[in-house]
Amino acid sequence: MLRARLAASLLTALLLASPAVVSAQDRAPAERQRLLDLAYAIGQSHALRQACEGVGDQFWRARMVRLTEVEQADQAFDGQLRDRFNGGYAAAQAAHPECSPESRRAERQAALRGRALANKLSQTVRVNEQAAPDSVAEGRAAR
Repeated sequence: MLRARLAASLLTALLLASPAVVSAQDRAPAERQRLLDLAYAIGQSHALRQACEGVGDQFWRARMVRLTEVEQADQAFDGQLRDRFNGGYAAAQAAHPECSPESRRAERQAALRGRALANKLSQTVRVNEQAAPDSVAEGRAAR
């Protein structure tokens, strides 16, 4: 239950379920760093969730895809975001290859860190008319 609430609040803060966002290239350097840190936390969350739910679970990968779509980053920064996601995934997978109480704790910690980063980023929301509404949050997997 806690995991579902953390995931929902992270997603809400991250994407705000509306087209009112700022693109990556318009962000200040500190905000771009937060985006990179968030991508890492999402990668960790993806690996830790897969450890317990199975490799077919794509909950956090879908959110990362949505993040890159919304941010509309230039090619170089988009690559950095993907690298950070993959780095977070690899680190969490190496530390917790199987589901355990420790992997569940690590998953909660990654979600809390991601939520804090997303909340900080959401404080700098500006209108970007090209962003599409959040469709990733719809459906059974998002609940």
